[in-house]
Amino acid sequence: MPDTAPGGPRPHVSAADELRVTAPHRELLDQVLDKWSLSVLNELCERPCRFNALRRAIPEVTQKSLTATLRRLERNGVVQRCVTGTRPVSVEYRITPLGKTLRGPVDALLSWADRQLPAIERARQAFDQALDER
Repeated sequence: MPDTAPGGPRPHVSAADELRVTAPHRELLDQVLDKWSLSVLNELCERPCRFNALRRAIPEVTQKSLTATLRRLERNGVVQRCVTGTRPVSVEYRITPLGKTLRGPVDALLSWADRQLPAIERARQAFDQALDER
């Protein structure tokens, strides 16, 4: 992604440092940063949870969406599904060491959003106002 900061592109950025967003990057980010994944990861960072505990913690999510989210996160190695040999069998979900590495980047992105939301809201209002004036 080219640098669009004031003053134009940075000529000292090497090709190796250039940000490249490829299809695999987009697919992974879509899968781990979507609406329900962030909520699930937030819960699992605190403690392992069974399915119904996650449903209670995230009441807006449907059973179908939670199931799909957990499978996607498990497929990406971010969440582990643990089956216990109890009667009846129970399933618990926990964040993996790989999943824990997402905490820093997600916190940084949320912190950026918190700082920038007023400016973003002003930009949205200006955009909407310009549309209304056309």
